[in-house]
Amino acid sequence: MKRRYKILNGVLATLVLLIGAGMIYLSHDSACRPAPALVAGAPLMKAIVYHCYGGPAVLKLEDTARPVPADDGVLVKVQAASVNPLDWHYMRGKPYIVRMQAGAGAPQDMRIGVDFAGTVEAVGKNVTRFKPGDEVFGGAEGAFAQYVTLGEQKSLTLKPANISFEQAAGVPIAAVTALQALRDSGALKAGQKLLVNGASGGVGTFAVQIGKALGADVSAVCSTNNVAMVLGLGATHVFDYHQQDFTQGSERYDLVFDTVGNHSLSDIKRVLTPKGTLIMIGGGSSGNWIGPFMGPLKALVYGPLTGHKMSFMLARLNHKDLEVLAGMMQSGQVTPVIDRRYPLGETAAAIDYLEQGHARGKVIIAMP
Repeated sequence: MKRRYKILNGVLATLVLLIGAGMIYLSHDSACRPAPALVAGAPLMKAIVYHCYGGPAVLKLEDTARPVPADDGVLVKVQAASVNPLDWHYMRGKPYIVRMQAGAGAPQDMRIGVDFAGTVEAVGKNVTRFKPGDEVFGGAEGAFAQYVTLGEQKSLTLKPANISFEQAAGVPIAAVTALQALRDSGALKAGQKLLVNGASGGVGTFAVQIGKALGADVSAVCSTNNVAMVLGLGATHVFDYHQQDFTQGSERYDLVFDTVGNHSLSDIKRVLTPKGTLIMIGGGSSGNWIGPFMGPLKALVYGPLTGHKMSFMLARLNHKDLEVLAGMMQSGQVTPVIDRRYPLGETAAAIDYLEQGHARGKVIIAMP
């Protein structure tokens, strides 16, 4: 028996050491690496890159090699890009769990940015969906650059003619998140009551419009300065959080879509219908390890105890949902909201502004 306890203690001690070593490995910051050497004579482009983790100052505008499309790939000349919280999480390497994908110590891929809109410059020999000159929008790694490449079956679709490049660039991550949260995770039906907490942000402005397009009665929460804008997007009632706490009201909702995570789960439960659903996309903590995932993790535990569905979701970019959104924009049901525009060389300032948490809609990067 004593021998068994010794073996068990040894195993536990080994596990603690391994976990501790893994935490140290993920959380350490390496020095900034030098820019890689460029091949003489190769076509170049301007791009925002980062060679170490940190604040906006780590972002640099550099000359990098212009990408070449694969046989099934598309080369897009980027006209505009947009900033998302995902970008600053990768820039800082926080919460540390993102480094399991981005790289320990320093980023494995120096490129940054996802959302873009632009014009097809060239296509691979096997491409049939696109041709040079097509105006498109989508999501690809390294979007803060003059050119991007991606497979024709990836998250890329034609831009509606009634939408500008800047508007289209603000769509992919934010609008797909809102669409999948309401239509798929929340199973929102016409006639149901939807509440969007954080309705003036990038995801929230899309959620209000998509909720209305799906036939829901949309209520929203935002600050005083944004009430008129959110009403204009289609909300039937707007809570000014400086004046009202929606969790203390008498109204009950079939779906609460929370983009902020600034209320307790018990408070939100109070305003759900008996079969109501809470969908979260972050919030609840700024810690280095779990960060904005703390609130959703609590919801996964708390939800089954209450009889309500409480879940967390991340967008899964794909061209089919981008086509759905393109149709909504073409019909006028959805119009992207743009807050500010920054030139490519001021991407650091754009991310710094978005990180402050007061953006109205999307922050756009304009290409030179």
